[in-house]
Amino acid sequence: MGGQVAKHLFTTDEFHRMGSAGLFSEDDRVELLEGEIIEMSPIGSRHAGCVAALNGLFRDRLKRAAIVWVQNPVVLGRRSEPQPDLALLRPRKDGYRTQLPEPPDVLLIVEVMDTSHEHDRGPKLRAYAAAGIPEVWLVDLVDEGIEVCREPAMHRYRQIARYRRGQRLSPTAFAPRVFRVTEILG
Repeated sequence: MGGQVAKHLFTTDEFHRMGSAGLFSEDDRVELLEGEIIEMSPIGSRHAGCVAALNGLFRDRLKRAAIVWVQNPVVLGRRSEPQPDLALLRPRKDGYRTQLPEPPDVLLIVEVMDTSHEHDRGPKLRAYAAAGIPEVWLVDLVDEGIEVCREPAMHRYRQIARYRRGQRLSPTAFAPRVFRVTEILG
């Protein structure tokens, strides 16, 4: 006789209460995606260096036009609170101290991929599209390219372009500002 397996999907409120109760330490790398708690891969030196380079590039070129949000949570809805490698947010007087950013606050999300291709291109990208995040960059350290995903529709992006070394790209929200693929990849 087979029994049914029940799956409990968590809300962002429950996720925060678990954190407050001490179920996760500050060192735990977990995020909530579509109600499931996902343990993220450890960050290697190449990944960390790429995030640091992007942080510096965005801060230098965008100045105060956006808040550069590094490996911090973004609330996508009632059951999703991923921690993208980097996000560009609309400036807000409180600097997001009183409330975490939500989809209308997000101008760009960047995910750096070395071991997380399947997760970042799959459920995470679908969650960003479903939430209406206008633009996502997938920085692929293995294949050495950047996939730029735009025009969210339902659970996918209608426009995906791939950029390689020697090419330049611009975030839609900051079109006059140009970034070289080589300076992002290192």
